[in-house]
Amino acid sequence: MVVVLTLPQDLGKDLVRGKLDVAFLRAEMKASDLIYRVVTKEPLVVILPSDHRLASREAIDPKEIAGERLLSVSAAPVLRAVIDDYLKRCGIDTKPELEADNLAMAMSLIASTRSVALLPTYVQPFLPWSVISRPLSGNVPTIDLVVGYNKANTSPILKVFMSRIDDLIARVSSSRPTVKP
Repeated sequence: MVVVLTLPQDLGKDLVRGKLDVAFLRAEMKASDLIYRVVTKEPLVVILPSDHRLASREAIDPKEIAGERLLSVSAAPVLRAVIDDYLKRCGIDTKPELEADNLAMAMSLIASTRSVALLPTYVQPFLPWSVISRPLSGNVPTIDLVVGYNKANTSPILKVFMSRIDDLIARVSSSRPTVKP
């Protein structure tokens, strides 16, 4: 087995081309050759400077971020669509003032420009002291983390992995941490 770190936008393409046997990703490609299994649904949280006016809140109503400098993601089309759809449903202008194409850039821009962002909970362990997360109140949007593979792939490693995926999904579901401030 070889573990590969690659750009998220390349994972689906690499699965289709047979360069990868399996990948954890957001189901961004509509490729008939790929099969996706949902591992977990990650809630989105508000990421903001630690001394921001909303930082003291236990949870943030999405309407409270209206008028704030909004940062969005440029390299993750599915995440961007989930965020834009959620903000639109909440009646918030979805045109971000800033865009980041990776997590380090997002944290830096949030801290330096005093902007806010909606991101999946997985980012919480990577937050520097100057940036915090707060859960959203109300109907919180989620984004699927999936395992994907090419249905034509006959790799023995893929067979073993897929035979154990249900156990992995069960463990992830039972140990899912709560969204922490």
